[in-house]
Amino acid sequence: MDFAFDARTEELRARLLAFMDAYVLPAEEVAHEQRSRLADPWGTPPVVEELKAEARRQGLWNLFLPGKEYGAGLTNLQYAPLAEITGRSPQLAPTALNCAAPDTGNMEVLAQFGSEEQRERWLEPLLAGEIRSAFAMTEPEVASSDATNIRTRIERDGDDYVISGRKWYISGAMNPACAVFIVMGKTDPDGEDIRRQQSMVLVPRGTPGLEVRRAMRVYGYEDHGHGGHAEIVLDRVRVPVTNLVGEEGGGFAIAQARLGPGRIHHCMRLIGMAERAIELMCLRAVSRTAFGGPLARQGVVRNWIADARVTVEQLRLLVLKTAWLMDTVGNRGAHTEIQAIKIATPRAVVDIIDSAVQLYGAGGVGQDFPLAELWAAARTLRLADGPDEVHQRSLARRELKKYL
Repeated sequence: MDFAFDARTEELRARLLAFMDAYVLPAEEVAHEQRSRLADPWGTPPVVEELKAEARRQGLWNLFLPGKEYGAGLTNLQYAPLAEITGRSPQLAPTALNCAAPDTGNMEVLAQFGSEEQRERWLEPLLAGEIRSAFAMTEPEVASSDATNIRTRIERDGDDYVISGRKWYISGAMNPACAVFIVMGKTDPDGEDIRRQQSMVLVPRGTPGLEVRRAMRVYGYEDHGHGGHAEIVLDRVRVPVTNLVGEEGGGFAIAQARLGPGRIHHCMRLIGMAERAIELMCLRAVSRTAFGGPLARQGVVRNWIADARVTVEQLRLLVLKTAWLMDTVGNRGAHTEIQAIKIATPRAVVDIIDSAVQLYGAGGVGQDFPLAELWAAARTLRLADGPDEVHQRSLARRELKKYL
């Protein structure tokens, strides 16, 4: 395994780092200020559209898609250090590069499983950054960590499907630019194979019966940068059967195919969040004085910084190994490693950011520094795309199988 960056990765890293320093990081405060003056608080601040235009001009666009037909043609190993860089500003950078969840996973679904008509109607404008999308799977009434529990019904009625159910924490749904929902529900709730009961259908925004009911907060944050997280209700929503993604009964398999790349993308960005927390810790430690000297002289502060550096280096190597395996043996062959990084990375990054919060004191929990928002985002990723315990259960079962 050779994790040295190749020439193309190095070139893209240099361009992306320059883009972050010159455009993205200075735009963070501008975006907050502009959002406060928007007529629709869930709308997109003008500076975000400016960032998107500049990213496209510089060729920093759709980097996440491995196929050259739709994306930059990068491998997972090439994309990993680029996603890490965007993690330094998770509210702005991924969106600026059209590499933000949930659109990334939805574009992958449409590219891999969508019909020609679906790709033309939805994938092309998503690739162009003209619209946003949402993925509607999680439900409040059931333990959605087990997707076979889903209650939303998708019933065939002639040439239509009729959908009824309630979803929540549907990322991006509050954004008025969110034009389409990929909805997962059961087309065969009594089927013998519980993993063939589910299907996915495309529901355009504005379809009668689809109600975006309210924004769900995440540790008190409304997460405007990601378009919010909504509770939605589907009350006998009717769409044509041509809106089916893939085949009936294929929803569970499509969800698993979607979540594999999504999990590693989250871990890549989390490492960037940890790097920013370390940078902020160091800046604070050398600039603040307490008990007669800079905080950098305090042994506990040095321990926090040293431990954070060791942890990040360990996580990065594990993520790069996972990316390399995904490229060489496929997502199924990298299943153990994907689960390992999904368990280890959010948990460790939460601890690193928490140390930075401690170092900043009152400033660490407030809005004048990005740490509280970074902590909330990292902590949420211990739940998103499957909670720690689900991955631990599956990984342990695979390990024990060798001995049973």
